[in-house]
Amino acid sequence: MRAEPIAGRYERVEEIGSGGMGQVWRGYDSVLDREVAIKLVRPDAVRTAEQADELARRFRREARVTARIGHHGVPQVYDAVLDHSYDRLYLVMEFVRGTSLRAFIDPQQPLPLPWAAAIAAQICTVLSHAHAVPVVHRDLKPDNVLVTADGTIKLLDFGIAAILRTDVTRLTATGSALGTHHYMPPEQIQGAQITPQSDLYALGCVLHELLTGQRVFAGGSEFELWRQHVTEAPPPLRTLRPDVPAAIEALVLELLAKAPEDRPAEAYDVYERLLPFLPLPGSAPPAADSARSTMPDPTLVYRRPNAPRRRPEPTPVVPAPASETSAADPAAILATGIRDAMKAAVSHSDELLEDERYAQAAELLEQVIGSASNALGAESPRVLTLRSRRAAILVIGGDFRRALPEFDALAAAYARTAGATSENALECLRQAAHCRAELGQATTALRQFRQVLTHVRAASGDASPTALDLRFTIGILLISEGRATEAAAELQPLHDDLHVVYGPEHELTQEVDDLLARLRLAVGE
Repeated sequence: MRAEPIAGRYERVEEIGSGGMGQVWRGYDSVLDREVAIKLVRPDAVRTAEQADELARRFRREARVTARIGHHGVPQVYDAVLDHSYDRLYLVMEFVRGTSLRAFIDPQQPLPLPWAAAIAAQICTVLSHAHAVPVVHRDLKPDNVLVTADGTIKLLDFGIAAILRTDVTRLTATGSALGTHHYMPPEQIQGAQITPQSDLYALGCVLHELLTGQRVFAGGSEFELWRQHVTEAPPPLRTLRPDVPAAIEALVLELLAKAPEDRPAEAYDVYERLLPFLPLPGSAPPAADSARSTMPDPTLVYRRPNAPRRRPEPTPVVPAPASETSAADPAAILATGIRDAMKAAVSHSDELLEDERYAQAAELLEQVIGSASNALGAESPRVLTLRSRRAAILVIGGDFRRALPEFDALAAAYARTAGATSENALECLRQAAHCRAELGQATTALRQFRQVLTHVRAASGDASPTALDLRFTIGILLISEGRATEAAAELQPLHDDLHVVYGPEHELTQEVDDLLARLRLAVGE
């Protein structure tokens, strides 16, 4: 008997996999008559309509950001269906025929060096495109890498960890770490900022396993595995496999650095360091062990059509020239249409935001900002408000790379027009710091957050909502940089203040409690 179609259109044909999140089926979209993959996800603690709505909103945001990757190494997500019992989310995706990379990892027969390098290089290609959005995978591991029949790599489950919020581990009352796995970077285990460098750590774990057949750390218990990733140095590859080149060993050790900023700057850099170990364009693929004959050769795709996205050249932010019209001109211009155009754009953008169409809302405002800047000047109060609104929409939509230069420019503009300590200048500086944190620029972000906090403290004290939020953010970034002692020094007085301001049961108080517990465990207290 056939199962009932999902959402009245997606028919399950056969189960093709299962895991902790649920089953995966091959199926058909009866409306478009195309083959699809249907993944069942079982979100935790979704029992009400309100929680279901929040999950649906989270999915739409992550799916839209992920869709911007635009690379063939990422299967497309077509639809999401949440059933009426609120405990089943079906993701309908592009169906890709292939085999999990996990099936080809064997401790007795590690992969040939060119094959391991080719797999890692293809993953770098996908990550390069994703991180440019930026989208962080958060759960990179062999189980989420598919090898197709022609040796092409497909990276699965982008955004799933963010949708379900399963990428942050929690400590039980006994201090045990829950939800950890063998590819999770230290900052992810400790609940700190997740950045593109977090994916590079996981890539280092995968490459180590491809070359040795063994995971970087074995653990023994979940907590022991957590401790090893946070504090223990990884074994050098050549102690496990002497024929591995020194350059590959050095690359893997850099990828596995505890502090994100000690890892390679971006996936493109890792790709370039792998190039010497890949076949040259036009050359025959390297011979493989007969035992590996069942695995498609991942080196065959390297004729350089699959190179990663080129890093863009930095574009300097040049303010639009100030209007040369007389003082009476702006009012006359507004009277002839600019004011109406700006109000209409804001109103229309509000409608788009209600539908979570962030990219379109930002584009709409960008169009009217150009004409308003020419008429009124790029730093007129009305135009600065419009530019701030557009930059905020970019942040809401997850487009931190485009938002950052605009917030930098806005902070400078407000400093010139209203003063460096004005509310608008400090807010734009804070948003620029937030963008930098999301893009992995932790050191500069930390400096900017501290700069804002100094002025906020002077104006409204140490326990204002803004100051508390900034102090928490600074603590998280210190953890990300591996500065545990400084993080504890920042978070302990914050914890005391939160007890007084919000009480011990408040969500933020408990989160800081959790972070301090992790820090104590990390330093062996």
